[in-house]
Amino acid sequence: MSKAFVVAKWEYLEKVKSKAFLIGLFVTPMIMVGMMLLPTLLATSEDENTKVVGVIDLNGEFSGPLAERLQKHKLPKGQPNYVVQTIAVGKNTHLDEAVQLANGRVMRDEIEGYCIIGEDPFVDSLVEYRSRHVGDFRIANRIEEAMRNIMTEKKLAQLGLDPMLMSRLRTPVDVKTIKLSKTGEKEKGDFMTVFFSAYVFLMMLFFLILTSGQLLVRSVIEEKANRIVEILVSSVSPTDLMVGKVLGLSGLGFTQIGLWGLIGLALSLQFGVTMIAPGQALLLLVYFVLGYLFYAAIFIGVGSPLTTEQEAQQITSYLVLIVVLPIALALPAIQNPGATWIKVLSYIPLLTPTMMTLRIPIQVPSAWEIIITIIIMVASTYAAMVAAGRIFRIAILSTGKRPSMKEIARWVRSG
Repeated sequence: MSKAFVVAKWEYLEKVKSKAFLIGLFVTPMIMVGMMLLPTLLATSEDENTKVVGVIDLNGEFSGPLAERLQKHKLPKGQPNYVVQTIAVGKNTHLDEAVQLANGRVMRDEIEGYCIIGEDPFVDSLVEYRSRHVGDFRIANRIEEAMRNIMTEKKLAQLGLDPMLMSRLRTPVDVKTIKLSKTGEKEKGDFMTVFFSAYVFLMMLFFLILTSGQLLVRSVIEEKANRIVEILVSSVSPTDLMVGKVLGLSGLGFTQIGLWGLIGLALSLQFGVTMIAPGQALLLLVYFVLGYLFYAAIFIGVGSPLTTEQEAQQITSYLVLIVVLPIALALPAIQNPGATWIKVLSYIPLLTPTMMTLRIPIQVPSAWEIIITIIIMVASTYAAMVAAGRIFRIAILSTGKRPSMKEIARWVRSG
């Protein structure tokens, strides 16, 4: 193993001094934070200019109240966010002509869009909003809210009740979510804190596998292409070489994660935010390490038979998709961590680290689930390392035509 550690030291020192690593060390956390916070900030940012909204009111009684309610929304400078422009009013309106007129104004950018209120909205409860920018949900939501309040006030008036009664009866309620431990005691942290902590661990594992896994594959391909590997195996065994590469690049990845963890710990202490309990953090670390070693073995086993960068990018992209899958499942998993399909996915080795990383901060699984999944990961990691070692031993010296799956399977079965 002394030779493996020499290889690991060389791999670590060569990569840790590179500009790409130093840049990624600080740029990657910024990208992670940007991916999580920037969409929310942009979605909740206020408009900069007043928008003109057209109204076709076939009923004749809603355009005025709608204009009053929409004008209550203000821009940061105090100007109205919306100005309502009446296009047609009344039951005698020719809808086709009014729509053609409104479409023309939209095309000439005179109005942002327009809404069509039917003759009897109390019956169909349908209001259409037409615009070239249907992705602006804020306008549609505010029109919907305004119409709902207007219709409620009109119904109250028809029943002989004071329309202002609605505003007096509407009491704002703030629901605060509090997590309970297994003993029934309150724990610190609301939903957003729990979601953020689970998501951060998941993204850290994703970036670690993505960057270190690709470095492993690229390192093997470069040495095979330059015929350096032939010199290396004359001094060290293929097993020592593979173990050294995995250890060296693992140390590189954990250096990144360690620094990011220290930054996160400092920020959480600074702002008094408890992201995750120490016991849960230890569990996550176990899955983190096992998951990384498992994927490292897969990357090096898959990358060893490859001979070009193009092949490597194509193959590794499929592996990355598997790691990305739990990110897409993050929200439903957090909302219902005890669902059967979530538990089933937790027993698939390719998904075990990421699914358990999602589940633990939200609702710690039972002890037997944790024990079984850890055993599965240890066994899977060992099997993947053995298989990768057998492939690596033969593949690093193979050149020319890429081996078939049948040949690779024969290498794995060889002792």
